[in-house]
Amino acid sequence: MSVELISRIIGFILFVIAGTFLGEPLGSFINEFWQASPLSTIIYQIITAAVMGIIGFVIAPWISIKPVNAIRKQLGKLSAHSLFYGLIGLIFGLITAALLAYPISLLPDPFGSIMPFIAVLLFGYLGIVIFVSREKDLQKVFSSFSKGSTDIEDKTDTTGLQDTRRILVDTSAIIDGRIADIAKTGFIPGRLLIPRFVLNELQYVSDSADNLRRQRGRRGMEVLAELQKETTVAVTITDIDVEGVREVDERLVVLARQLSCPILTNDYNLNRVAELQGVTVLNINELANAVKAILLPGETLEMKIIQEGKEYGQGVGYMEDGTMVVVEDGHKYIGKSIDITVTKVLQTAAGRMIFAKPEND
Repeated sequence: MSVELISRIIGFILFVIAGTFLGEPLGSFINEFWQASPLSTIIYQIITAAVMGIIGFVIAPWISIKPVNAIRKQLGKLSAHSLFYGLIGLIFGLITAALLAYPISLLPDPFGSIMPFIAVLLFGYLGIVIFVSREKDLQKVFSSFSKGSTDIEDKTDTTGLQDTRRILVDTSAIIDGRIADIAKTGFIPGRLLIPRFVLNELQYVSDSADNLRRQRGRRGMEVLAELQKETTVAVTITDIDVEGVREVDERLVVLARQLSCPILTNDYNLNRVAELQGVTVLNINELANAVKAILLPGETLEMKIIQEGKEYGQGVGYMEDGTMVVVEDGHKYIGKSIDITVTKVLQTAAGRMIFAKPEND
């Protein structure tokens, strides 16, 4: 028997009892104004009990289970730090309301009897909001008073992972493969944390009927095996998960908020969603664009013209890092390597684009 059915049955019983007690005064009221009514008080009790029982059976989950599940889901999205500081803020708010309760109660009626209760609600809410919104500032203040604050930052939790140096890894970053090359350079500052549900998604892609997806999944498995052998970065596959969330991207965002750690990904949509929810994102594509060679107008370099450009007379070449170079009047040099002079560098959402012209022209 499901929890929802149990709640409906309990709601039905409670509302039937309430309807039975409500039927007697309702019947007396109707008989008083309608003396010719053929119905007795017991009939009214039966009718109201039946109607109230149906109402209770229908709305019971919406006044019991649904609100509890909604609150639990919202609390599940909050980090442990936010919950802790919210509780501290509530305590401070209630203490403030208690200190102000006596002077507020001296106000003339009805304010003297109503305002203390309103003060409890108001200061409790303000305490939670202030402490949660200023969580990071308060954390710095508390840590400054702690003598062992530097030691605490280096301690590990029960899973053996460093508290301040965990990085959640998305499936797209593993399949991309460049994460292994970055790890070898030592630029990844912490431990790569791969949840079990990310590994399951990677395995699902590896078993796909589509040949291209299957190859990408298997490549991701090879990259993951290479990362585990790499000594410059620690890789941990963990079973930590979040309840009530099915989508992998959403689970990563919620988990990142709970653990207060960044997400390593190549997925543009996940990048945007995480940023909107205040989660730090490490995007490999953005890193690749940032480390591309910087060319300034007037610099010269050798470039092989591969194809025609979109505009008439243009030629297109590519640098070693994949940056596209558009050469004015370069169509006549297609297939040849020539010296070019940079005229303009344009940064777009897709990457960096360079405009140039042949040096001899």
